Amino acid sequence: MSRAAKKPDPPLKFEFTTNSVRNTTVSVDDDKFIYEIVTRYWHPNITKINKVDVESREVRLIAEIEKAASPGAEERVRLGGEGAQWVDASEFLKQEANGATTWVSETGEEYRWDKQKGKLALLKASEEAEKPEPLAKYHPHKRHFFFFRMSKHAWLEVKPEAVGALDQLIISYILVERKRRHGKA
Repeated sequence: MSRAAKKPDPPLKFEFTTNSVRNTTVSVDDDKFIYEIVTRYWHPNITKINKVDVESREVRLIAEIEKAASPGAEERVRLGGEGAQWVDASEFLKQEANGATTWVSETGEEYRWDKQKGKLALLKASEEAEKPEPLAKYHPHKRHFFFFRMSKHAWLEVKPEAVGALDQLIISYILVERKRRHGKA
């Protein structure tokens, strides 16, 4: 008797609590992964991205994003907490001529944020297929009658293969979405 192939794990559904990229919480249903994105009023130019470990009840700072100090300046990113060095966002995210944005994970794998059917999707940069399967896909929020309260929160669908680069995936998504919302994409 032959065994059937193991069914692949379903994608994780990271739901955003608000429609903000400066103050929100991103988590899965079982709270295995929780990210808190917060911009405090006493530091309006710095957005902190914290990762919550549910088992140890520990909140760890994984990155900070500093808003551009002047109109001609660029956003800066600090990965790894308070002791790390600030780098320009363009060093972390590389803008390509076709409009895609690429970044390299800690393991050396290169990823790119691109549009697929009008939605932001994360792909492996090495995949050049005609219709590559995205590792992560952003689904925007929906409103009642396009105006009232949200009927469905925005969410990020992440495949299990991308969980190893989840911290940088969240950071890169926030940077890409902020640029898109401010018309710089």
